[in-house]
Amino acid sequence: MSLVCGVDEAGRGPLAGPVYAAAVILDPGWHIAGLADSKALSASRRLELTGQIRRHALAWSIASASVAEIDAINILQASLLAMRRAVEQLRIAPGEVLVDGNRCPIIEYPVRAIVKGDSRVPAISAASILAKTARDAEMLRLHQIYPHYGLDRHKGYPTAAHLAALERYGVCEIHRRSYAPIRRLLED
Repeated sequence: MSLVCGVDEAGRGPLAGPVYAAAVILDPGWHIAGLADSKALSASRRLELTGQIRRHALAWSIASASVAEIDAINILQASLLAMRRAVEQLRIAPGEVLVDGNRCPIIEYPVRAIVKGDSRVPAISAASILAKTARDAEMLRLHQIYPHYGLDRHKGYPTAAHLAALERYGVCEIHRRSYAPIRRLLED
């Protein structure tokens, strides 16, 4: 039986922090109830499912691409890089890799993009959940270092509160300089 690996990313839209990706090979003999697109789940449900995925998947991996990489190669390429890293870190080789969206990373395995795969393919849903919870944890860690930006609430997304904090405190090294709102602040 060929093992299917699901892959998804989290954090393409925020103004701050790395982009994360996860790769998951679910155990065909173990059903994890409630897998869905991470955006459709509450934070507590995502954490609960993260524990189940980590315990019961045949293999899983989480990787990221840094703010510097995002600024150097653009967010799409950085997302694909994080996805490739996640797949390459798996301890079991997949027979096929299914990626959420319409673009595939360049990897050594057969790979297919599935639009809305995070809500249609359980392995991609699982990857979506792991990527989101890992990125959220990183943003909470960064909040401890940079509390004045409110990262614990908006996770780096361009909310009114984040934009106001940027106006007041300026840009720091966790911000993506290639993103228009940050670039404008730096030009002013």
